[in-house]
Formats: sequence, structure tokens, C-alpha cells
Amino acid sequence: MNDTTVKKINSDKLHRMNDTKGVKTLLGEPKKAVIKLAIPMIIAMSVTTIYNFVDTLWVSGFGANWFSASGIATVGAGAVAAVGFVLPFFMMIISISTGLGVGCGSAISRRIGAKDKKGADNVAIHSIILTILTAIIFTIPLFIFSDKIFTSIGAIGSAGMAASYGKVIFAGSIFLFFSYMANAILRGEGDAKRAMYAMMFGAGLNIFLDPVFIYIFRLGVTGAAYATVLSMAITSSILIYWLFLRKDTYVTFNFHDFKFNKEILKDIFRVGLPASVQQLSMSFTMLLLIFIITLVSGDNGVTVYTIGWRILSIAILPLLGMATAIISVSGSAFGAHTYEKLKTVFTYSIKVSLIIEITVAATIFVLAPIITAAFTTFDPGLKLLSEDIVLFLKISCLFYPGAAFGIMSSSIFQGTGKGSYALISTLLRTIILAPVFAFLFAYVLDLGLVGIWYALVVANLIGSAVSFTWCKLYIRNLIMKNEKTINVS
Repeated sequence: MNDTTVKKINSDKLHRMNDTKGVKTLLGEPKKAVIKLAIPMIIAMSVTTIYNFVDTLWVSGFGANWFSASGIATVGAGAVAAVGFVLPFFMMIISISTGLGVGCGSAISRRIGAKDKKGADNVAIHSIILTILTAIIFTIPLFIFSDKIFTSIGAIGSAGMAASYGKVIFAGSIFLFFSYMANAILRGEGDAKRAMYAMMFGAGLNIFLDPVFIYIFRLGVTGAAYATVLSMAITSSILIYWLFLRKDTYVTFNFHDFKFNKEILKDIFRVGLPASVQQLSMSFTMLLLIFIITLVSGDNGVTVYTIGWRILSIAILPLLGMATAIISVSGSAFGAHTYEKLKTVFTYSIKVSLIIEITVAATIFVLAPIITAAFTTFDPGLKLLSEDIVLFLKISCLFYPGAAFGIMSSSIFQGTGKGSYALISTLLRTIILAPVFAFLFAYVLDLGLVGIWYALVVANLIGSAVSFTWCKLYIRNLIMKNEKTINVS
């Protein structure tokens, strides 16, 4: 037995020793891998989205009578509108952190598929440092100029509350950046359960802290921001323990003599940058829509949109949970050059997510009045908007099933390192179609606020159809090229 053979055997043994349960799941049967990774993330995202739902309830005045705090001025319809004005910027922060996380997770899973542990370790180290630097650079201007930002986008009556809420969120956003990246690293190596635990703990803590800061400490809508930042900080400390102190993850961190590697940065950015821009385009679209909504219906329209969007987020969260699993599983399949497995992942995820979303759409359509009542019962200003909120919910149900095709397709692109493909299809839906149809339906067809809701549906359906067709052709080409290569060899 020569030295080369011995080294290879030792390398294979070391790799098997380092394989965690998550890595074995990634490299196993694709359908089982999708479900096994998707379920924990759907549960985690459900809890997180329920937090957003409950957060809006608390801010709307839901707990005023319970805590004998009806005198707090910064809850109710105005406070919900203030959160709505901050929401696009909060989504921007999430977009950048999520995008970097997608780039990191995709790069790690592809290296796991290629059996390159050292490469996976380097990706993880680069991602953590990159995330911290990005958080500092991005959030400082938002904090400094928050007062001018909200008045410039049309917040008049609620501008002060928006600035107060926003400054706290922006100041503590470094914890959000870190927690998103840490969770992405765990998901990239197939450890969806621990990512789930971290997300659930943070969301649960936030739900508990909201009424404490809003009503007991009498901080109103600003208290909701303090609760969010504190919960993110505690969650980050848990993730720090898991990654850097406990050291039982697949990837390991050695910052000694660290140097940035251009190729690793390129690989992260190849997926992460388009993913960030993709997410940012959604935030930018929200800003455009809020501007159009303000012109059509003022703060009341923004309030309807804010509440409706929270509920819509719950409706599509199973798709987002599936998407995180698809990125990791498709990445490992791509790294191992098993393209038939990639095709199985794609078709199976579409079928499962389509069934789920049809069920969710039907449920929300039927329960729309009951769901709306939960938000509008405790504030007279919100009661006047009940019918508008119900209408938003019923119209938005139309695109839930179609969204399955678009979101799953984008995840395949991201997992296989084709972030630009996902970006192009998303920009078509968000930057091009949504604002154009919103203006067309609201003003040219004179449908007003209802026209904007229909515009969102039409834009999402068209964008999803384009993404699905493109992804199907992309996978077919991969399989054909691989077959030609095998035949030639």
C-alpha cells in the first residue's frame, strides 16, 4: 500500500468521523432530506411569524385593558402605522442578513457534497466576519437619519412613533445579522433542529417581553422594539455558545492567522449578493407600494397593508421553511454532481408546497373575518378598517398556491450557486411588475386600494410562472450535459 493510498484512507476516515447527523441527512435520500430539514424550519418560522402576528396585536392595543394601560398613547392604529413605516427598513436589514446567510449556506452545503470540510470551515469563518462588518456599515446611517427618513416617505401623524421605534431596532440590528448568519451555518450543514430551537426561543421570548415593555413599563410602541432587540441579543448568545464554545458542529472555527480568501468571498457573494438584492427588491417594492398606498388612502391604507402583510407572512411560511431545506439539499446534490437527485428535490418540493398552500389559502379565505376581528376589536380606529382588512386577506389568498412555484424555483437556483437567476426572476415580479400593476390598477383603472391588492396577486403569479419554467429548463440542461460527459468518458 503506497503513501497516496494511505493518505486517502486516512482522509476518508477523518471525513466520516466529522460527519454529523445533519451532514448524513444532506447526503442521503432526497425526499427524506427535504422533509427532515423542512419540518423543523417550518415550525421555527411558524413561531417567528406568529411572533410578528402577536407583536402587531400588542401594538394595536390588544393588551391595554388587561394591563390597565389604556392611557398609553403610542398603541392603536397610529402605532400600527408607525410599525408599517419601519417595516420596509426592517425588511432591508433582514434581506441583507438573509442574503449573506443564503450565500454562506449554499457554499457550505456544496462543499459538504464535494467532501471538502476544510473549505466548509473557511466559508463559515469568512461569513461570520463579513456579517459583523456589514451590520456595522449598513445600520449606522439608518440610526442617524431615521427622523428624516420617515418624514420623507409620507409618515406625518405617526412620524415620531416611527422614528422612536426605528432607532431602537436599527441600534440592535447587529444581533439580528449575527443570529441569521449563525442559523444559516447550522442549516448549511443540515442541522435544522438547532436552527429551529434558536429561532423558536427568540420568538417565544419576544412574545413574552412585548407586553412587559409595551404595557408594564409603559413604553408603548417603542417598548416593542426594545423587546425585539433584547430577545435577539439573548438568542445570539446561545448561538455563540453552540458555534464557538461547545464546538460540536460539523464546521469548526479557527480565527488564528485568518486571512480573507478572494475565491471564498466570490463564492459567498455569487449567491449571497443576488439573494440580498432579491430580498432588498422586496423591501424597495414595499416602500413603493406604501408610497402609492399613502397617496390613495393615507395612513389608514398603510395600517391595512401592515396587518394584512403580517397575516400573509403566516400563509407563506411553509414555503419559506421548505425553501431553506431546498437550498441545503440541492446544494449538496449539485456539489456531488447528482443532478437526477436535484430534479427529484425540485419536483417533490413543488408538489408538497402546492398542497400545503392550497389548504392554507382556503382556510384563511374562510376565516378572514375572525382573523381580522383579533386585530380590530380593541381599537375604534381599527374597527373602521375591518372590511378593508378582510378584503385584503381574501384577495391575497389567490396567489398563495402560485407562490409555491416561484419560491421553490428560486431556492434551487440559490442552492446550486446560480443566485443571479433567482434575482432576475424576483426583480421581474417585484421591481417591474408589482409597482407597474399597482399604479395601473389603482389609478388608470381607478380601482383604488383594492386595485393595489389585485396588482400584488397578478405580479406574483406571473413572476412565479417565469421562475418555474426557467428552473425546469435549467435542471434539464444540467442532466443532459452530465450525460454527455459520462458518454464521452
